[in-house]
Amino acid sequence: MCGIFAYTGKKDSVPILLDGLTSLEYRGYDSAGIFVAASGAIKAVGAVNNLKAKLPATPIRGMSGIAHLRWATHGEPTEANAHPHHDCQEDIWVVHNGIIENFKELKAKLISLGHTFMSSTDTEVLAHLIEHHLREKKDLEKAVIAALNDVEGTYGIAVSSKHEPEKIIAARLGAPIVLGIGENENFIASDPTPILRHTKNVIYLRDGEVAVITPSSHHIYTLDSVRVERDEEIIDWDVEQVQKNGYDHFMMKEIMEGPEVIVNTTRGRLITDEGLSKLGGLEMVAERLRLMNRIIVVGCGTAYYAGLVGEYMLEEYAGIPVEVEVGSEFRYRKPLIDEHTILLAISQSGETADTLEAIREAKRKGALTLGIVNCVGSTIARETDAGIYNHAGPEMGVASTKAFVSQLTALALLTLFLGRQRQMSLSVGKRIAEEIKALPEKIQTILAQKDAIRAIAEKYAGSRDFLYMGRKYNYPIALEGALKLKEVSYIHAEGYGAGEMKHGPLAMIDEKFPTMAIALSDSVYQKMTSNIQEIKARKGKVIAIATEGNEEIRDLADDVIHVPKTIEMLSPILTIVPLQLFAYYFAVKNGQNVDRPRNLAKSVTVE
Repeated sequence: MCGIFAYTGKKDSVPILLDGLTSLEYRGYDSAGIFVAASGAIKAVGAVNNLKAKLPATPIRGMSGIAHLRWATHGEPTEANAHPHHDCQEDIWVVHNGIIENFKELKAKLISLGHTFMSSTDTEVLAHLIEHHLREKKDLEKAVIAALNDVEGTYGIAVSSKHEPEKIIAARLGAPIVLGIGENENFIASDPTPILRHTKNVIYLRDGEVAVITPSSHHIYTLDSVRVERDEEIIDWDVEQVQKNGYDHFMMKEIMEGPEVIVNTTRGRLITDEGLSKLGGLEMVAERLRLMNRIIVVGCGTAYYAGLVGEYMLEEYAGIPVEVEVGSEFRYRKPLIDEHTILLAISQSGETADTLEAIREAKRKGALTLGIVNCVGSTIARETDAGIYNHAGPEMGVASTKAFVSQLTALALLTLFLGRQRQMSLSVGKRIAEEIKALPEKIQTILAQKDAIRAIAEKYAGSRDFLYMGRKYNYPIALEGALKLKEVSYIHAEGYGAGEMKHGPLAMIDEKFPTMAIALSDSVYQKMTSNIQEIKARKGKVIAIATEGNEEIRDLADDVIHVPKTIEMLSPILTIVPLQLFAYYFAVKNGQNVDRPRNLAKSVTVE
């Protein structure tokens, strides 16, 4: 969940490290720090700018260093708890993502051996463990490996020593680490974003691996000290894709990229004339997929809600029973899985810890594992048997927008793929393919209404409570719409299936508790209008998301946002867009930082 960046080369490392941290702020943070092997460390609570402000009073220079953005798990966000952490002699410095589960036992043992601790974090244990083993091993790499063999939990780390300033050691177990390979310089990071402006050549570490970099070399080992040979990969996106391009916030930029995202997700994958989707990532398991009779979809947060939409799609059009599970609960149940079960994992980052553990549990029980993932080379992409890449490009806003649109589109492609394997007719397949192809233009018509949506959002910006409701395909969109408002504006918002109104939620409604109602002209429209009437009878304000051409709904709702007509299966890809815009403008009106919501991080790599 935190951000790691490290550099060793022939240039002054300080500006490079600070620039790298700035590019990682989207991951979430509460403090920041750097250590430069030649001259020392500096830390600050809050944003990277706070760290930069301390530099004139603390001149540090050197050609190698490690840096970190912290998102607190153990210990409050203070300078003492900020990374990097050091050993007793302040010779060994460590930055760490993850959780050391047995840190209390290790800390107690180290204290009994005479070590003194300066923070309340679990990470500091690593620095002292390395110091402890270095006394015996007399070799930094061997000491790091010995320390890691002592710990239980998850980690992505970078280690630097004053005595070997050009050398940086990295390791991963459950938290991502990527190496950037340059000319006379090398990098370590928690994701490729800060590396991009320096090199596109990367190597992704795998669990249980340790890497050693110097300006002119890189080596990878297992925790058993066995050398690993791995070719470099080339990142296929540019640094410009992670810039705002004139928008005030990444969130707005990424909402506006919706049409382009659908084009990229579907490029080369739709065979409209034959009503087929061609998914290269599934070709090697295509015959096995024919034998599957059940799907379990696993995701967290927004990815979980995408899975709920996928459940409707896959059951109605592919004819396969589907269950959707929250990743954090899956492995604590006793899921009934066999060799005819598909475990479908959805994750933007491909590093979500709970979802990854669900995959591993399903594989142990013989399931076929598939992934819908945006980040090439991520752990989930590697550990699943097959899958679909979103090709949505980097998503910098913590609150997912374009990735969700891409996930729904990928689920529609999967539904078409599996449906045509089974009983879906050519005519139905062609209709779905044609409607998928038309989605980018239809989203453009929604985005063209952004000024009108902003006016509605600002009208309700003083509200402290909100209800979102929908039915069938748009029930999960009510959940996701409420989540977006909560994430970026810190407003109490609840998503409900509209049929549940009389089972409790209606008690909350009054003139100060507005409702966002997704009421398209579809198979459940009459039911939705009945629910709206129930709210209006109790003086509740209603904003309706309605189908273009439906003007009668203005007699019921206080405000209306229209979206183009499409088939029910694809309607969530349209209805989510005005809800994303509404949440954005609502939060901006209230002065919130929509790209970096408090207490949240982009990639949740710890449980």
